[in-house]
Parts: sequence; C-alpha cells; structure tokens
Amino acid sequence: MAPFLFYTKMINVNTTISILGCGWYGLPLAKKLVELRYNVKGSTTTSEKVFKLKESGIIPYIVDFQEESEHFDSDFFDTDLLIICIPPKRSTAEQGSFTKKITKIISASEQKVKNIIFISSTSVYGDYNTHMNEFSTPIPDSPSGKAMLAAETILKDNNYFKTTIIRFAGLIGPDRDPGRFFAGKTNIPNGLAPINLIILDDCINLILKIIELKAFGYIYNACIPDHPSKQSFYTKASENSGLAIPDFINELNQWKIIDSQNVPELLNYQYSISKWSDWLA
Repeated sequence: MAPFLFYTKMINVNTTISILGCGWYGLPLAKKLVELRYNVKGSTTTSEKVFKLKESGIIPYIVDFQEESEHFDSDFFDTDLLIICIPPKRSTAEQGSFTKKITKIISASEQKVKNIIFISSTSVYGDYNTHMNEFSTPIPDSPSGKAMLAAETILKDNNYFKTTIIRFAGLIGPDRDPGRFFAGKTNIPNGLAPINLIILDDCINLILKIIELKAFGYIYNACIPDHPSKQSFYTKASENSGLAIPDFINELNQWKIIDSQNVPELLNYQYSISKWSDWLA
C-alpha cells in the first residue's frame, strides 16, 4: 500500500487553532499543524493523555461535554479556528444525546470563535442508489447519520460564527487496515456495491487547503473519486494483508456514490489517490 504523503507548505505562524477531540484523526492533524508552526490547542477527556499532547507541542486541555455535565477551560475556545472532531459513538444513547453535546460546545464557543470546522460524515446520505454531492438533500438512514445531520444543522443555524462542514467518507489509514474489515467473513451481502473511502493524509491535507484559502462556510464531501466494488476492493486488501479472503455475495442492493463539486471547484484539490487499484498494488 502507498505511503502517506502530507501537505508541507507553511501558511500562517500567527494563527491559533483549537482541536476538540485529539483522537485517530484529530491528533495527527494537530501534530501537522504544530509542524507548520501554528499555535495548536488540543483537547482530551482524560488526564492520562495530557502529557502525550504536550510532548507533541500541543497545548493540552481537558474538555469533556456530557449530557448532564461539562468540564472545560474557557481559554480553549479563545481561538481563531475551532475544529470539532468528536463523532457520536456507536451506542444508541450517545447518538441520541449528541446534539445536546454540540449545543453545549456552541454555548462555549459563542463570542469567542469566528470559524468552526465540523468533521461530519457521508453517513448523512442514505443509500438510495444514486450519486450524492454537496447540493444533494441528505436523508440519513442510520442513527449515526441522523445524529450527524442534526449537529450540522445546529451549527449552521448559529450566527455567531461561520461553520464549515467536511463530510468524510469511510476512513482508512494507520490502525484502520481495510484488509481487516471483512477478512475471513462469508456470505457478505451487497458485494457489488461501490465503495466510498478516504485515507488519512487526504483528510489532513483537505483541512490545510481550506485554511490556506480561507475557504470557510461551505460543505465539502471528502471521498476518493474512485468507486470499485466492495468485493473487488476488500478481497485485494485482505490478500495484501495476508488475511483470510472474504466471501461476498455477487449482488447489488442499496448503494450510493459520494461525489463533490466544492472540493475541485473551491479548493482545486487533487487527491493523492486516483485509482484504488494502484494504491492496493
């Protein structure tokens, strides 16, 4: 599989960026912004991770918003740009309370933050057998998609700041080897459905491009513009990882293809991958 490549242009050393949620995506993004000499504030919900952030040059804060409680330092929200990277957990209870958490974050951000980037998901689009771009009406068909769309709406409706929404497709990269997703499984339905995926380096580079161009206030669908079938992609991915080959049912049921108008037109961004077959090779 191809190595990860990163955007290397230094943009603005006088900008402070706060990243709410330094997890699988937020932490490497924060590290890259530090490398580019931004002032970076990063949040964690546990004291154990504070040192890990600090040793990476990130100013650490413990920030924890729950349905019935909250813990934060208002200085975390004294920033030029807030990036929210806290997707709802898979539990139904978490998905149901996600909008309450976002509402609390908004209350802490008002009067302080001018721009917010919200990391959303292409799960806001249901599988309705069609192509979807940023101008398509999202009709989610999963609890997580419904929670994400509700959070997007709350943020966009607030006039204290400008909201940018990035809807990531399925995420792959370090610790998310696609070869493991279906390895060894049998009778997997919908084998001919197209995939919608993106790798970590493109996730990071897209945000850097938005910051560079100050292209705030838009929705961006972030997905590699190549959509082979689940069957072909995951079979090869498992083979590459030396894992048991999955067995898919050769059928096409519900599907979607994630397209974008705003990424090429507003950002002039070229993804690091044009063909998944080349990446897998």
